[in-house]
Amino acid sequence: MTRDASLTRSVRVPRSRLAGWVTRFGERHGTPSTEPTPERLRLVAPDGAVAELVVPFLPWTPAAPDPVAALVHHLLRERTLGVVLARRGGHAAGVVVGEELVASKVGSHYVQGRTKAGGWSQQRYARRRANQATRAGESAAEDAAGVLLPRLDRLQHLVLGGDRRVVEDVLADPRLAPLARVPREPDFRPTVDPRLTVLQELDPTSVRVDLNDLA
Repeated sequence: MTRDASLTRSVRVPRSRLAGWVTRFGERHGTPSTEPTPERLRLVAPDGAVAELVVPFLPWTPAAPDPVAALVHHLLRERTLGVVLARRGGHAAGVVVGEELVASKVGSHYVQGRTKAGGWSQQRYARRRANQATRAGESAAEDAAGVLLPRLDRLQHLVLGGDRRVVEDVLADPRLAPLARVPREPDFRPTVDPRLTVLQELDPTSVRVDLNDLA
């Protein structure tokens, strides 16, 4: 499902606070109607405020008469999640059980920025930069394999973040081919250069809520 163009901003809500967030949304804007879909739960308030809750860890069952309660129940199930974060400057891989980070590896690497120089200098610089990026990707794939593959049979979903292109390059490494069997969360998490603190603060069980200008 594509995002509604009228939804102009997003917030992230920890799963333990989602019920309270929906209650406060209703207090501010009036009791909303609920429009569940297989991928989202749309709340439409009487004053025109709209919030779409992006449902993670599909599939889910939006049970009537209270799909919000059904979503909270869905979120509170304990799951084992793999996490891969990668940018040019660093990477992090982890395994989260419930809300606890139980295993992790992080790394940093130097990849030069682009240059405006021309001629042979530019070509040498571009080759050096490409080699640095290749080594960075190989290092990220090695650490991800070391953390995730020993726990492959327990992983239920894979949460990705950082720079999308870099992450795709890392996951294309043949060593990570077994991860293809793990469902990937479509809600990509942009991050700064991954460090252990970034991984610890990611909260992969949180819910993204897309809002319109009235919300």
